[in-house]
Amino acid sequence: MGNYQNLIGFKKSYELAMAIFEATKTFPKEERYSLTDQIRRSSRSVCANLAEAYQRRSYSAHFKSKLHDALAENAETQVWLQFSKDCGYLPPVVFDVLIKIQIEIAKLISYMIVNPEAFLQ
Repeated sequence: MGNYQNLIGFKKSYELAMAIFEATKTFPKEERYSLTDQIRRSSRSVCANLAEAYQRRSYSAHFKSKLHDALAENAETQVWLQFSKDCGYLPPVVFDVLIKIQIEIAKLISYMIVNPEAFLQ
């Protein structure tokens, strides 16, 4: 297993993706191929992009590019979380927990983008 799994951002994004997976199990069936799939996909993509960024850390431009992809997917996840709450599928208390993690992930990824030298090999 790669060292990307030791990154706090990866751990937090994986935690969020799994929490979203559990929370979306209760979403209505009619949302299965829209909101449920979208939020699961975007949250998982954050993890995947962080893993790819870590594997490309020999090249600063590639590293930062994948981090920007992760940051964009994280922002998309935020939008889907908001829709989930506003549609009444996520209780506000669950939304608050998930969005707090999502915001923390954004800060961690942004730090990596601004300070790539701490992660480059």
